[in-house]
Amino acid sequence: MSTRTERDEPGYFGPGQDLFGIYHPGCLGGRQAALLCPPLGQDLIRCHRLYRQLARALASLGLAVLRFDYHGTGDSAGATGEVDWSRCLADVATAAGQLRLRSGCEQVIGFGARLGGSLALAAADRAQFAELILWDPVLDGPGHVAALDALQSALRLDGNRFVAPRPAAALADQWQGFAIGDGLRQPLAGLRLDPPRRRTLLVCSSAADGNADHHRFAAAGAEVAALSQPTPWQDLAHLETAIQSHELIDIVGRRVQEATYA
Repeated sequence: MSTRTERDEPGYFGPGQDLFGIYHPGCLGGRQAALLCPPLGQDLIRCHRLYRQLARALASLGLAVLRFDYHGTGDSAGATGEVDWSRCLADVATAAGQLRLRSGCEQVIGFGARLGGSLALAAADRAQFAELILWDPVLDGPGHVAALDALQSALRLDGNRFVAPRPAAALADQWQGFAIGDGLRQPLAGLRLDPPRRRTLLVCSSAADGNADHHRFAAAGAEVAALSQPTPWQDLAHLETAIQSHELIDIVGRRVQEATYA
């Protein structure tokens, strides 16, 4: 039986104590920990509850878990427009180090959804992840930028939200309510991620979504698990709807249990 506290432990960490995180203790003597790398923008808001549920589910299985906010997001220091891809990568590595310090576990699993999965993948070597679990990660940066720009244009003209179309200038330099600077847009516009050199589970919401990249990762040795239902990441009609998936939590839970008892 695992021995753990049920409370979540919030606090600040990092060189300037400017990163906010919530630590979920696992059982004493646990061998693994999990770092939950959040997505960005609207996806971060929509996944907040799921990340909390996932953290508690993994902690109940004995893993120490840390969920955190990058600089410029959530409760960490910095403004939204200051979100910078390189800084986010550094924050992943910093958070992984903090999790090792708090838990005493050297083996850290990196989990991330959407751009959180992209950041976990891109920072995997620097963060020294033992394993990756990636849910619909963005692997094609230019395609993702184009999709977000198209969604922003559709949002500006959406008659269900605005009495009249919003002027283009009113929604310039932002994606769905979040200011976007060159430190994020430009790196994403050139982003192309290759399969990692470590054990990886790629969780896909739809077989048709990024199919070529899924095959590319599978050919490189990644395991691929498909959810039974699609996830409305870029569906304008569900833009304010929380992303929930009990199936995803079950898949991740089974994966970490397999690793624990292997």
